[in-house]
Amino acid sequence: MSEPPPVSERAVVLLSGGLDSATCLGWARAQGFECHTLAIDYGQRHRIELEAARRVSAALGASGHREIPVGLRSIGGSALTADIDVPKDRDERAIGSGVPVTYVPARNTVFLAIALGCAETLGARHLVAGMNAIDYSGYPDCRPEFLRAFESLARVATRAGVEGVALRIHAPLLELDKADIIRLGLSLGVDYSLTHSCYDPAPAGEACGRCDACLLRLRGFREAGLPDPARYATAQHP
Repeated sequence: MSEPPPVSERAVVLLSGGLDSATCLGWARAQGFECHTLAIDYGQRHRIELEAARRVSAALGASGHREIPVGLRSIGGSALTADIDVPKDRDERAIGSGVPVTYVPARNTVFLAIALGCAETLGARHLVAGMNAIDYSGYPDCRPEFLRAFESLARVATRAGVEGVALRIHAPLLELDKADIIRLGLSLGVDYSLTHSCYDPAPAGEACGRCDACLLRLRGFREAGLPDPARYATAQHP
């Protein structure tokens, strides 16, 4: 949320393995951060994204990568963590209105809290996350006010905070649409063939091409005038 700090400082980068978080890692490296990536195994149905996170972290030269299990499947309440169908073939107006069933209750709050703990153990005072307030599918925890509130929380909830070391959350994609995110990532050397965005992949790992995440991703590549290098279960047309 604040301006990039001097080079060579450490940052914890939340890395799902998707397009947005991969771009964030590319951005963080370009800022001169020593990047430590963090992937959360929260019981998501699209577990293949964890493999993508490992690939992206290695390809972009992160200093370290952690994968931490958190049992969000035990509380359910989402098509990503419970036996609920993932919505398919929704139009753009439907995707952008209301909170969809793919919202995972408190997920970004939990993720940022774990990243905050990792930052304290690493001596890092920067978190980098891929929240986006434009192509965000209606998730309440992808908005600027959520990030500002979490920064305030960090100031009073950590030893570093009470000792006067302010934690900063950087959300470089917050005001970008998918096409601009893709253009930014390519300018930073991000290889999007390594990423995975689909909420409901086929058993062999191909993206469905029909869930909200796939539709937003495909639209982004189309508007950027580029082919999507992801593997899809059915042929995709420009």
